[in-house]
Amino acid sequence: MKVAVCVKQIPDPATPGRLDPATNTLVRDGKLILDDSDAYGVEMALQLVDAAGGGEVILVSMAPRGELGGLRTALAMGADRAVLVSDDALAGSDALGTAKVLAAAIRPLGADLVLAATESTDGYTGTTPVQLAELLGLPSVTFARRVELAGGELRVQRQTEAGYDEVTCPLPALVTVTAGVVEPRYPSFKGIMGAKNKPVDVRTMADLGLDAGTAGWAGARQAIVDVAPSEQRRAGAVVEDQGDAHQAIIRFLEQVKVL
Repeated sequence: MKVAVCVKQIPDPATPGRLDPATNTLVRDGKLILDDSDAYGVEMALQLVDAAGGGEVILVSMAPRGELGGLRTALAMGADRAVLVSDDALAGSDALGTAKVLAAAIRPLGADLVLAATESTDGYTGTTPVQLAELLGLPSVTFARRVELAGGELRVQRQTEAGYDEVTCPLPALVTVTAGVVEPRYPSFKGIMGAKNKPVDVRTMADLGLDAGTAGWAGARQAIVDVAPSEQRRAGAVVEDQGDAHQAIIRFLEQVKVL
């Protein structure tokens, strides 16, 4: 079984992020690490390949400056190899442009399954995976909280507000997984050392047969026109109980429509 996993390398959340004042986009000139949400997809891929009796887990990423830090972490977890698309022309890519680039990188792999996180923790659009599925012509199952292989097809528990739906899906397919679907393993020392020797195929847009208008600023259909700081959390109300505190609590719960 061959599983492709979309992984995003993001600025370290431990370092305060910066926005480019000219474009209102996140500056990505520092160290990039594996997005925590993608670790779940990597772990799920490793477990599915093991359950299938063998196969290959291939990472697919798009990052500037040939950045490999996050990919090395995922390779140390046990992934077999990686494809990195890195090109100065990709700067400013929106969700659809990113999906087009990832689709061009994934299509030649002949993957039986494509896994991705529900959304990245530095963008939160949540639209790239479903756009990718459409471009690849694959069925898409989102918000998977459990994924199993049975009889050559997928059985997915899809998380909903009311619980979960049980979905059966033929292969190949694209599935987005939620945090908690599995417990990602920690890379071992042996895995970290071995990751340095695992193959990483670095491609440009030209290598993928994409023109300059496919992604980047030239192909972006979205623009961030304004940015505002998040609203400061206001101090809560203090209720001194004079025997009627329960009434104040009831009024508050009615205001927030809990009651």
